[in-house]
Amino acid sequence: MSRNLIKEGITKVVGGWRKEFPILEGHPIGQQHGEEVVKSIENLKRGDDKCKEFRIYRWSPHNPNQKPYFQSFFLHLPSCGPMVLDALQKIKGEVDSSLTYRRSCREGICGSCAMNINGVNTVACLKPIDTDTSRPMTITPLPHLFVIKDLVVDLSDFYHQYKSIEPWLKTRNPPPEGKEYRQTPEERKKLDGLYECILCACCTTSCPSYWWNPEEFLGPAALINTYRWISDSRDDFANERLQAITEDERRLYRCRAIGNCTACCPKSLRPSEAISKMKTKHLTGIPVETLSNNRKTSH
Repeated sequence: MSRNLIKEGITKVVGGWRKEFPILEGHPIGQQHGEEVVKSIENLKRGDDKCKEFRIYRWSPHNPNQKPYFQSFFLHLPSCGPMVLDALQKIKGEVDSSLTYRRSCREGICGSCAMNINGVNTVACLKPIDTDTSRPMTITPLPHLFVIKDLVVDLSDFYHQYKSIEPWLKTRNPPPEGKEYRQTPEERKKLDGLYECILCACCTTSCPSYWWNPEEFLGPAALINTYRWISDSRDDFANERLQAITEDERRLYRCRAIGNCTACCPKSLRPSEAISKMKTKHLTGIPVETLSNNRKTSH
């Protein structure tokens, strides 16, 4: 795909997203990335000889005695796609085929290419390349996880914790008429900002509480998905789900509301808010929506 086509598409997103792309409303990170890509393309038009340095974390289990190190790669930006994943693909395909990382959809849906870019956890396919060639882009694995090779980390514990919350619909009775469990539009709307989680682990690995207590604290990703099922009107086990994560209070209450999870989520979700609502529901026995309605009524 040529840069002209990319520019045309992204200009539509940035310039008229409210009209043509309402899905970006309430998605500040998506808007920011779109604007960054347009700016980067404008910067590249001022000079075709721009070379960008990418400093990438390297370590291989085949050389266990060699300590991790950073390797620099220099890419000609006008011949590279606009996203960091495009740069990684170009490096692997044309420069060093031994570079190892995960990737799949290239659309911010699968969460496979999560990594730390310039000190912030994000997914490489949605992160625009900084076209300022005076400074390098530094790419490292997600922090505080065991590294398998280069940018690939071991997510076994992360998925085990996700599995522990039983992330599927649990009901006591079959659906009416044996077909499907229905929701009103209002009930369905309660899932917005929850179901979009792509399990990239950006939030969980940015959380200091999780760094300190990974064996006790479930982490933001598992907890926002817990609240997703607690909020689902079709699920009959909301109370049991809440009880399961509070029997050992460290699974939920290790959260200190630091907010790193919300700040770095590439889908603009708010795990810290979901965790706070579960704490409120657990301590009061009243859904936080009911408390909010009562406050509005009292005013």
